[in-house]
Amino acid sequence: MSQTPVKMTVEEYLTYDDGTDKRYQLEDGVLVEMPPGTGNHEAIITFVLFQFILEKQRMGLTLEPRSNGVEVVTQKQPRRPDVLVMTQQQAASIQNKSAVLRTPPPLIVEVVSPESVERDYDTKTSEYAAFGVDEYWIIDPLEDKVTVCLLAGKVYNQTVLTGNQQVVSRLFPQINLTAQQLLAPII
Repeated sequence: MSQTPVKMTVEEYLTYDDGTDKRYQLEDGVLVEMPPGTGNHEAIITFVLFQFILEKQRMGLTLEPRSNGVEVVTQKQPRRPDVLVMTQQQAASIQNKSAVLRTPPPLIVEVVSPESVERDYDTKTSEYAAFGVDEYWIIDPLEDKVTVCLLAGKVYNQTVLTGNQQVVSRLFPQINLTAQQLLAPII
């Protein structure tokens, strides 16, 4: 017996609580359960977050790296990126209320999993560009590559990196990371 998909608005989704610890995402108005990531997926997220925090401290930047807990409401729908870097003003705006950004953070990182390939490469790429996210990294352990997307107008210029190729970041111009380090993090 199949269940009818739960349809809801963005505002209903942002306040939705089914009494469990399950995580959901809203896809075109339909509530979709998000399975837990693999250990490698979580290791990559932790490594990226740690590297961003180190770079923030080293450079004396007023940025706020976060993982998995901040929702971004794009022009289409809410997204919960694996990692994002927000401004100090954005962090202050959610300090004492739900962690939902309605303005584009400067950097978003998604780690590809088997069920998110199309969503991370196609759907989110166009949504994040239209929303104005300046920099979007797609870390793909399934294909052993990292795609760095830098906003140029309303579309991304994309650079695909593998192996020891160095990541080039606008937000963290001096960050010293290779694709291989991001794909096989040592924590």
